[in-house]
Amino acid sequence: MSAPVLHIEGQVLVGPEEVLGEVWVVDGRVSLTAPAGREVETIRGYALPGLVDAHCHVGLEAQGAVDDARAEEHALAEREAGALLLRDAGSPADTRWVQDREDLPRLIRAGRHIARTRRYIRNFAWEVEPEDLVAYVRQEARAGDGWVKLVGDWIDRETGDLNTCWPVDVLTEAVAAAHEEGARVTAHCFAEQSLVDFATAGTDCIEHATGLVDETIDSFAAQGIAIVPTLVNIENFPGFAEAGRGKFPTYADHMMDLYARRHETVAKAHEAGISVYVGTDAGGQLPHGLVAREVEALTSAGMTSLEALGAATWAARDWLGRPGIAEGESADLVVYTDDPREDVRVLAHPAHVILRGRAY
Repeated sequence: MSAPVLHIEGQVLVGPEEVLGEVWVVDGRVSLTAPAGREVETIRGYALPGLVDAHCHVGLEAQGAVDDARAEEHALAEREAGALLLRDAGSPADTRWVQDREDLPRLIRAGRHIARTRRYIRNFAWEVEPEDLVAYVRQEARAGDGWVKLVGDWIDRETGDLNTCWPVDVLTEAVAAAHEEGARVTAHCFAEQSLVDFATAGTDCIEHATGLVDETIDSFAAQGIAIVPTLVNIENFPGFAEAGRGKFPTYADHMMDLYARRHETVAKAHEAGISVYVGTDAGGQLPHGLVAREVEALTSAGMTSLEALGAATWAARDWLGRPGIAEGESADLVVYTDDPREDVRVLAHPAHVILRGRAY
């Protein structure tokens, strides 16, 4: 017997200016016309394309890789929050099995982080020297799903501050190698100089990007480099600063400066035309399921409610090459009782999560 057709009625937010009064879910796919002769179950409310967490780490916690059972909990927490498309921004765990599970969010993997030796969190990354960077970038480009994740800067114990990890010439060669392999490049970058170097190298995206200043904002805008600010993780900067202040006071002061101007930095980037997307940095230090909090944080950084919603839905899906709500596409959408355009905090309380046509 066929599963009931879902009739989504109310306000279906397909895009920033496109709203439908109803859609149907038929055999797991979106239909813009009612099917004949089928049992129908009606769901009323405000529907969005499944939310996107464009920076999370399924299978990763503070100590490193976790087992499949724990990684499953990560993915289920994202689904419960309405995040149905995840860009995993680096994980030492092999999570390809998630992609075979119909009940788990869609996953775009970036393979494992690539960091400089002894210049990142233990057990997270491949740790290599510059002469090996290009080879590891090619390896992870082939192992992932169209993305490679580099660590662009980290605390340098010799200088006592954040410092770049890669010579610009090697970095430029590595980015070109990723592009030759059909992958895009993103990078963890907190400080100012790494952003200059990655723009010179031709990167596609930067995570965190707290060190953006007028010069690099102009470069990013001109080159079409996107940012994923992860503001919910940047809230941890004061703790990072205090933990390092005893040995590295310059680093601590630098982190606090980046933290103090975080909202202004994102606002300037957005005003300049840089594409900004929602990512939580869940995994490692943070729990999964924080996508609603990140959308709210972007509104605190000057984005309108509609712009912040787009950064988590239709705009993010376009950027990642994945469909939203459209005829014949997989029915991955979230329904809310209240209008998230009026108050984005509504996103924290999904009434129905529909993944591959199944309602949870």
